[in-house]
Amino acid sequence: MDIFLIIKAIILGMVEGLTEFAPVSSTGHMVIVDDMWLQSERFLTKYVANTFKVVIQLGSILAVVILFRDRFIDLLGLSRRGGEAADRSNKRLKLTHVIVGLLPAGILGFLFEDYIDEHLFSTATVLIGLVLGAILMIAADRFAPSVPKVDTVDKITYKQAFTVGLVQCFSLWPGFSRSGSTISGGVLLGMSHRAAADFTFIMAVPIMFGASALSLLKNWQYFSLEALPFFIAGFISAFLFAFISIKFFLKLINKIKLVPFAVYRIVLAAVIYFVYF
Repeated sequence: MDIFLIIKAIILGMVEGLTEFAPVSSTGHMVIVDDMWLQSERFLTKYVANTFKVVIQLGSILAVVILFRDRFIDLLGLSRRGGEAADRSNKRLKLTHVIVGLLPAGILGFLFEDYIDEHLFSTATVLIGLVLGAILMIAADRFAPSVPKVDTVDKITYKQAFTVGLVQCFSLWPGFSRSGSTISGGVLLGMSHRAAADFTFIMAVPIMFGASALSLLKNWQYFSLEALPFFIAGFISAFLFAFISIKFFLKLINKIKLVPFAVYRIVLAAVIYFVYF
C-alpha cells in the first residue's frame, strides 16, 4: 500500500482523536477532510470510507476506557476496594446515573436514526450545528453559577443526569457536538466544568460503542484486506491522539472553560462556509 495513504490514515486518525471528545465537533472537522482525502482514493468507496470512520472512532473510545478504567470498574461493580470506599458507595456515581443520562438521546437516536442519516448529514447542517453549539457554550459560561454546586462527578443527582441527557439530544444534529452540549448542560445545572466533562466522557463510551458496533455490522461486508493497513494506522493514530487530547483537556477545562472552544467553532464554521459555499 502507498505510504502516502498510510500518512493520510494517520492524519485522519489524528483529526478524529483530537476532536472527538473536545467540544469542537469531530463531524465538523471530518467534513473538511472527507471529500478531499477519503473519497478520492480508488478503493475507498463510500461504504469502506464509512467503515474507516467507525474504526478510528473505536480507537478514540478505547482511549477513554483506559483513562477512566478505575471508574468503569466501579460502575460495573468489579472493584475490590473495601473499607472507606465501600462506606461511601452511596455517594459515588452509579451505573444507573449513566443509564438515566443516556436514555433521552438513546431513544431519540433509535427512533430517528434513518431520518438523521438521510437528511441531516450535509455541510450546511454541520455548519448550523457548529454555530448553534457555540452559542450554547457561550451561554453556559455566561449564566453558570459563580460557585459550582457539584464539584465532582460523584455528586451528580439523577435529576441532573437526566437533564444533561436531555441537552445531549442536541448532539443528534451533526456538528452540534456531544461533549459541547453535555458539558454546557452540566455547567448550566451547577456542575463544575471538570465534573461535567467527566460525566460526558463516561456517558460517551456506551453510546459511541453501541453506535459504532451497529455501523460496523452494517458495513462489515465492505471491509477488505487491501484496506487493512489503512484501518490499523487510523485506529492507532486516533487512540494515541485521543489519549493525549483527553488528558490535556481535563487538566485545563476548569481554567479555560468553554468560550475559547466556542470561538474556535465559529472560526471553523467560517472556514467551512468559504470552502464549500
